[in-house]
Amino acid sequence: MFGSLKALPADPILGLLAKYREDSNPKKVDLGVGVYKNEAGHTAILNCVKKAEKYRYDTEDTKVYIGPTGSPLFNEEMSKLIFGHHKALLENRVRTVSTPGGTGALRVAAEFIKSCKAGTTIWVSNPTWANHTGLFQAAGLTVKTYPYYDYENKTLDFDGMLAALKEVSADDAVLLHACCHNPSGMDLTNEQWQQVAEVAKAKAWLPVLDMAYQGFGDGLDEDAYGLRLIAESVEEMIVCSSCSKNFGLYRERIGAATIIANSTANADIANSVLLSVVRCIYSMPPAHGAALVETILHSDELRQLWHAELKEMRDRINGNRQILVDKLAENGVERDFSFITRQKGMFSFLGITPEQVQRLQDEFSIYMVGSSRMSIAGIAKSNVDYLAQSIAKVL
Repeated sequence: MFGSLKALPADPILGLLAKYREDSNPKKVDLGVGVYKNEAGHTAILNCVKKAEKYRYDTEDTKVYIGPTGSPLFNEEMSKLIFGHHKALLENRVRTVSTPGGTGALRVAAEFIKSCKAGTTIWVSNPTWANHTGLFQAAGLTVKTYPYYDYENKTLDFDGMLAALKEVSADDAVLLHACCHNPSGMDLTNEQWQQVAEVAKAKAWLPVLDMAYQGFGDGLDEDAYGLRLIAESVEEMIVCSSCSKNFGLYRERIGAATIIANSTANADIANSVLLSVVRCIYSMPPAHGAALVETILHSDELRQLWHAELKEMRDRINGNRQILVDKLAENGVERDFSFITRQKGMFSFLGITPEQVQRLQDEFSIYMVGSSRMSIAGIAKSNVDYLAQSIAKVL
């Protein structure tokens, strides 16, 4: 049976990482992989996580299954983190389950949508995270795109986006990036979120909010503004969240899938379907990452420490954006790169050609995705001069 298989191309980002590792150039720069790095280029464990791990080591007394929903305390704390003091929580219309990372949350959401209506079309932004399309198609959904990023003007094509969303059928779903858009870094303003919320309410399509970077943009509550506004405007929605970035728990694979229904009774019905989906995919979620997150969020001391460490990461990313723009100008680059400072989160499109991206790799050992999407966290004081000089040369 295996003889009929044909090799599939490797993931381009993972392939880029392999080339970077093999490169012997001491000046090499990795701007490809979307993980947070400190000034030393290391993805360190947060201090709040270390303290939570010690607490878990001292108190854990069993490895028994925790059930398809995951830890009730994790689900409760994540719901509060996502929604704050939202009326949907107060009205008991929210149901959350823990998942194997944000990717697991998206796949659970896709299977849940299929259970609601087989063959549903889900609309994603152009561009979007590369794995979105594969995840939704694997669940049997049809994937279409709506305009989002204006490559020529390095800004949001909001008029095109809004016009497209007004044409989406009530039987369809729409994926929206809650904050720190991956890969463009271009987020909606609060006023633009208001307009999207009005369209979502009027057209009655299902909003699916992907929030992988809460806290990496402007702050925990600020980054959830659009999501919470949508939740006030519609009766049903899905949220897929991740703890990989803001807690630095990449390898622990912990995220959450959250459903809002129009009543407590319908939330219970939807939750029963959600649990059936979970049971048929991975049966029970991993426990360790969820235990760390709930310990941090449930402790005043650890939560405050987390807020401080998260702010440090956020400020460093935003600072990297400004310093790169400044260094490009210092190196005589006349092209306006100020758009980089107006973007949010881990990523930005540099806006250079694939040929120039390849030259950066071949001649200067600077690695980024062919679309010129770069991970801002890969910039450091030790490499930004070399990076800016190299970009200036290929321009």
